[in-house]
Amino acid sequence: MNAICLVIDRLHAGHLGAYGNTWIDTPAMDRLASRAFTFDHALVDSPGLASLYRSYWAGWHALCPTEPPGGRPALAGLLREAGVNTALLTDEPALAQNRLAADFDELIQIDPPWEPQPAREIEQTHLAQCFVQAIDWLQSAREPFLLWCHLAGLGTAWDAPPEYRRAYREPGDPEPPSSAEVPDLMLQDDHDPDHLLGIAQAYAGQVSLLDECVGALLEFIEGCPCGPETLLVLAAARGFPLGEHRRVGPCDDALYGELVHVPLMLRFPDGLGAAARSHALVEPADLWATLLDWWRLSGRPPAPSAGSLMPIVRQEIEGCRDRLCLAGGHGERAIRTPAWYMRVAGQPELFAKPDDRWEVNNVSNRCREVVECLRDALSQYEQTLHSGQAADLPPLSDVLVSGLE
Repeated sequence: MNAICLVIDRLHAGHLGAYGNTWIDTPAMDRLASRAFTFDHALVDSPGLASLYRSYWAGWHALCPTEPPGGRPALAGLLREAGVNTALLTDEPALAQNRLAADFDELIQIDPPWEPQPAREIEQTHLAQCFVQAIDWLQSAREPFLLWCHLAGLGTAWDAPPEYRRAYREPGDPEPPSSAEVPDLMLQDDHDPDHLLGIAQAYAGQVSLLDECVGALLEFIEGCPCGPETLLVLAAARGFPLGEHRRVGPCDDALYGELVHVPLMLRFPDGLGAAARSHALVEPADLWATLLDWWRLSGRPPAPSAGSLMPIVRQEIEGCRDRLCLAGGHGERAIRTPAWYMRVAGQPELFAKPDDRWEVNNVSNRCREVVECLRDALSQYEQTLHSGQAADLPPLSDVLVSGLE
């Protein structure tokens, strides 16, 4: 049994066909979704890579105390003990230097592009070169294996050939920007909408490039000897704001949906859960628990909040939890329930879910009771993670789960 975890940084869930986008062509990822189990409400628990990967690799939520208990084994270490060969492939220097990365048997570190420029051919792009290295590794992989690919491509260089971004230009639109630099700015109230449109077109071109790369990987997996035994996970480390809430790019990493709501698809080799979807609330530590479940590892160390997604895929349960809590920089916090999303950075902002997908309409002034209940739930959650198990939390009230009548 093998697994490939493909984690794309700065991939906006709203720009994939499987998540409702009709503007950008993503045929390969749409095909993947038709063969995978798709989670509609996966959120990262932190936009900080160190905290995020503590969740992915140790099942340790971002709101837990800074470090897991001494001696707590990480995912790669647990798999090594079970005889699974592990490799980390990444172009993110900070992740390669993460102390948990040392547990992988092999590190394939790809240098990020220096002074990136738009490529003439797809093969010259940074993303394509990363996927080539992943496929090269798979060709000689010793089973069973875990290949974890964290690619920073969408946050590092927009070097797709110019025709990729021009494909999204309508008659009368100005030329999209020609730079391969990733934008990072806060829009002014009087910003030029054509400038933002050009950025969106450039991002769309990069997503199209990614889709072609994913298609090549899918084709390889489906044709290689290890394919019938390999789970493929497509996830994202963070989304990419494109003008929502006036932010473009990383900016201040404010905890809005365009940053924290990420795609998550699990393609099982036997077709389990193919083309099915779930509205369950999912956090990064769940992937840690799911991979251990995939390899049927017993006696794994408990995690404060993680739950395997396998029972959801098998339709044995509908979800693991009734809330998700997130930690941002400078004390920023957020909480998501089936009916609400509240962001707290100074004055709280409240948004009705799932209708207000990208947090357009702040209703905190009209739902003060909901705000106070969510404040209490968030505080209780954080205290519980510090002292016990999130599973010990009492269920949320109906108004927080089902919304106002």
